[in-house]
Amino acid sequence: MTDTEPIFTAVSSNAHHLYTLLQCIGFASRATVQITPDGIRFSAEEMRVIQGLAFLDKALFTSYTFNPPAAPNQGTTDNNDNDDDTTSDPSTYYPCFVVSLSALLETLKIFGTNDSSTNPNAGRASSVQPTHPSGPGAFSAPSLLLDRSCTIRYTSEGSPLSITLSETGVKTTCELTTYETEGSEVDIPLQRDAIIMKIIMRSAWLHNAISELAATSPSVLKISASATREPFFALSGTGGSFSESSVEFSVENGGANGPGGDARGSIDEGSRAKKAKLAPTVTETFLVSPPSSMGSRLKQNYKFALIQKAARAMAVANKVSIRGDRQGVLSLQFMIEFDANGAGGVRPLKGGPPPVVTFVDFRFVPLLDDEEGDDLE
Repeated sequence: MTDTEPIFTAVSSNAHHLYTLLQCIGFASRATVQITPDGIRFSAEEMRVIQGLAFLDKALFTSYTFNPPAAPNQGTTDNNDNDDDTTSDPSTYYPCFVVSLSALLETLKIFGTNDSSTNPNAGRASSVQPTHPSGPGAFSAPSLLLDRSCTIRYTSEGSPLSITLSETGVKTTCELTTYETEGSEVDIPLQRDAIIMKIIMRSAWLHNAISELAATSPSVLKISASATREPFFALSGTGGSFSESSVEFSVENGGANGPGGDARGSIDEGSRAKKAKLAPTVTETFLVSPPSSMGSRLKQNYKFALIQKAARAMAVANKVSIRGDRQGVLSLQFMIEFDANGAGGVRPLKGGPPPVVTFVDFRFVPLLDDEEGDDLE
C-alpha cells in the first residue's frame, strides 16, 4: 500500500474558502462526497424534501491530484449520469462515500477559519438563522490567517478522509471515517427542459426579503411571479402566529414595459442600459412562463423553515438564480466568488487573476395542498 499513489490529494492555501462553502450546506449532519477530476462534490439532504449541493472546484486548490480507481463492479456504478457503454471504463468511475459533515466543519475551523473578520458578509446570516459564536480570541487574530494550508487526502476505497491543517509550524491531522452510500442518494430532480421560472438577482436582495419575512415566524413561503401584471415577483410568509407579511419586487420602468417586457425581449440593449441608469432593477433576468393550467401567474408554496436553511448561502453569495419547473421543484443556485490569491472577501489587485467562481445549489420540494393545511393548522 505504501507504493500505491492515493486516489485523491488536494492542497488548499485557504481553508476558509472550503469552510465557507461547506457551511452553506451545514444543515445536515452527514454529506455524500464524490471525487471527480474537476472538483469535490458534497451533497446534503433532509427527508428528501431539501437538498444542498456544494462543489469545491479544483481551482480552489493550489494542487489537485486525482487517480481514479477501477470500478468495483463493472456496469453497476451508482449515481452516474454516464452512458451505459462507458461504465466499464475505469476513468469514468468516481469514488463516492458518506462522511460526517459536522465533524468536517469542526475540523476546518480548528484554527479559527470561521472568524467573522475574514467574511464581511457573515453578519447577514445571523438575522435569519442562529450561528455558532465566533467572537475574537487567541485563535482568531488576523495574523493567524497567514501561512495556513489544508491538505485533503483519500488513500484508497474505504479508507478515512484525511484532513491536515498546517499553520505557522503547527500541524493537525484528522481522519474522518467514511461510510458506504446506501444507494438512495439520488438528487431531487429538476426538469431543466421544463423550467417555467428563472430569475437572477443579487443574493442580498433575497436574503433581505427572507429576513423581513422571518420576523413574523411564518410556516409557509408563498412565491408568486407573473410576466404580465404586478406584482411581478412577490414572496409572502403565512401560517405564523403573527400577522402575514409580503415582500414585492417591483420594477421602476418609467413606461409600460415591466419585467415581462424584458423577458419577451421587447426592449433593445440601448434602452435597457438607459433604463438601468434611470431606475435600476433588482433582477438581471426575469423569465416567467407558467403553463396554461396556472393562468398568467405562477404560484407555489414551500416550507419556510426549509428555505431558511439556505440562509448561509444567501449571506455569502454574490448572485442567486431562482428556478422552478412544472412539478414545483425550486432551485436556488448561488454564485460565490473568492479571490484567487488572497483571503476571502479581499478583491484581487487590478490586473491580477480573476476571482474563482463557485456554486452552491439548493433544491426544495413544494408543499402539497394538504401539507400546507397542516402547517397553517
